[in-house]
Amino acid sequence: MDIKNKVVVVTGGASGIGRALCAMFAQQGARGVVVADRQIEQAQIVAREVGGFAVEVDVSCEADIQRLVQTATEHFGQIDVFCSNAGIMIRKELDASSEEWRRIMDVNLMAHVYAARAVVPQMLERGEGYLINTASAAGLLTQVDSALYAVSKHAAVALAEWLSIAYGDKGIRVSCLCPQGVRTPMLLGETGMRQSFLTDGALTAEEVAQAVLQGMQTEQFLILPHAEVRDFMARKGSDYDRWIRGMRRLRTSALERNSQEAGKT
Repeated sequence: MDIKNKVVVVTGGASGIGRALCAMFAQQGARGVVVADRQIEQAQIVAREVGGFAVEVDVSCEADIQRLVQTATEHFGQIDVFCSNAGIMIRKELDASSEEWRRIMDVNLMAHVYAARAVVPQMLERGEGYLINTASAAGLLTQVDSALYAVSKHAAVALAEWLSIAYGDKGIRVSCLCPQGVRTPMLLGETGMRQSFLTDGALTAEEVAQAVLQGMQTEQFLILPHAEVRDFMARKGSDYDRWIRGMRRLRTSALERNSQEAGKT
């Protein structure tokens, strides 16, 4: 897909990957960029930077997503690309509460469901459209220090696969963005000083946005900004038990590093 003259909606657009996506779409000549985020003041700043407009939205609320799609459609006439990008991290395991499980599933999975429900009908009517769903390499591999993140991102990948299978022959393209470490507050913390086993080799949000652009140009389903993730997937598929043993070792190392970082604070 050529972005020029297209209308794009980006959730989580106020910061991180979302902000970089908004800037990239504007640079590529998008006719309209809608910056959607709970942090409306920051979203408005980004909107001014890219010549778009901001909409306050809680992606875990289906009514908010419906209102977002209605507002963008009324303003621009249609939505060509919907980037369901907002996501959260909760670094907990079996100690996580049921409320925390519901929260992360609502944001990391159900937000994609709500977006598809809201925007797919108009795309089907036109016979074209593009869904970009941000998942994570954790959805293809795992997140060794967060059960909630690993499970919710696996579900996000599964939904993107299903959407592509169900609607790919009807003119709707689907890409699933699965980055590994990205230098955003989710990885580095609000101070930018947090260290993680993913810090080495982490990309900038702008590098991820460029990978999205390249993936959209070829309309590929799986967008992997970190090329090594494909190799990790191959190893997982070729010998699952060996891969799990390796993940156990990585988990031990990651938890030790997390403990050391916690001791510094």
